[in-house]
Amino acid sequence: MREKELIVYRDFEDGELLSDMTGLMESIGRLEKEGEKAREEWKEKRVLLYNCMHGLLEMAGHHGFCGNLWHCYLTNLLVNNENSYSMACEIRGNVEGTINQAALHDIAIFKEWYDYDFKGMTDCLDIPEFCLVLCYDGCRQESKVYHTRICKRICELAVRFSKNRSPEEMKDTLTEFYKEYGVGKFGLHKAFRIVHDDSGAMIKPIQNIAHVHLDDLVGYEIPKRKLIENTEAFVEGRKANNCLLYGDAGTGKSSSIKAIANAYYGKGLRIIEVYKHQFKDLNDVIAQVKKRNYKFIIYMDDLSFEEFETEYKYLKAVIEGGLEKKPENVLIYATSNRRHLIKETFADKEGRRDQLHSSDTVQEKLSLVSRFGVTVFFCAPDKRQFQEIVIVLAERYGINMPKEKLLLEANQWELAHGGLSGRTAQQFIDYLLGKGGGWNENIRGN
Repeated sequence: MREKELIVYRDFEDGELLSDMTGLMESIGRLEKEGEKAREEWKEKRVLLYNCMHGLLEMAGHHGFCGNLWHCYLTNLLVNNENSYSMACEIRGNVEGTINQAALHDIAIFKEWYDYDFKGMTDCLDIPEFCLVLCYDGCRQESKVYHTRICKRICELAVRFSKNRSPEEMKDTLTEFYKEYGVGKFGLHKAFRIVHDDSGAMIKPIQNIAHVHLDDLVGYEIPKRKLIENTEAFVEGRKANNCLLYGDAGTGKSSSIKAIANAYYGKGLRIIEVYKHQFKDLNDVIAQVKKRNYKFIIYMDDLSFEEFETEYKYLKAVIEGGLEKKPENVLIYATSNRRHLIKETFADKEGRRDQLHSSDTVQEKLSLVSRFGVTVFFCAPDKRQFQEIVIVLAERYGINMPKEKLLLEANQWELAHGGLSGRTAQQFIDYLLGKGGGWNENIRGN
């Protein structure tokens, strides 16, 4: 079968459906010649085509695809297949060399599949229902696999492929996609988590990341600017530092990281979230990403260590101190409520606990934070700043209340709900929006 003749594009994650469909294409002509002699095989092929229809419809529901589902399926295979050609093209675009001829050979085969006329097959097998998967109207539900924008882009790419007049033109269209979005999970997703199984550390996409933008974070202009400057230097290939965001709870440290992921995704930035118990997997994770054409931030949220926790030693070695140099496309960003990350006691500085060199204990605990070249402080707002945040958020969400009443309610709320912070202000606004039934005269809508 033709998929066995592919050179570069192989080992598809969902390749069984491709084998079934291409097998049907190649067997129809033979069955037509054999006629009644192949009656039982006709029945088998008919059942197989219905099974393929089921697979395409399931894919549409899971991925959020619409239109010609056969074309969407083929497109999804192409944009997810990580091979020598696609990975060379990601972010950089056209590449030189013989690999282009091998890729063109494969694209020519895909072009045959795109251009295949199913009328003969459906007439022979008497399955007019197949037209449902060739013009599928989705139910507008969100994709369980892709961000809405990426899902839409894949459907649009399928339409463009169907209009390409030659394999060369189709290859150019695909290469353009690789340059703009990349390939595979790292190209089509913003954020990732680590899953450890029997085979080791696996990097898995996070399907839904909060759509936080830097402008959504009211105030904190100086900390945001410091974070933005370091991140922009990183994605532009200039020297950048590991970054520690520390300060009071609810001040926007984690939200700033999410906003950075959203803001610089288009420039090749990806975020990998790692927890303390996964630090032993850091070297494995870095090995999987160091040769890709993306910039990776390894993100550690709410990072801190008690005296009995020693996982920070793994982190120290990865950041700086091991024999292997940290790749230039990897930085570490962490958030913490503690400036020095590791719990300190007066006993450490006073030389108690029978230690001859108390300064060594202090230096051991400070050595981790010193490996972060940029530290950004997020402090809790004072009363005036808190009220300014509330006013801006109320205007943004369309809450039309007298200013005096709004601030009075906000002050009462913060006294009972965690004190002065941006998080408390947002929770207060959410509370007002949640009371929509009783605030109709004050809320214009979001």
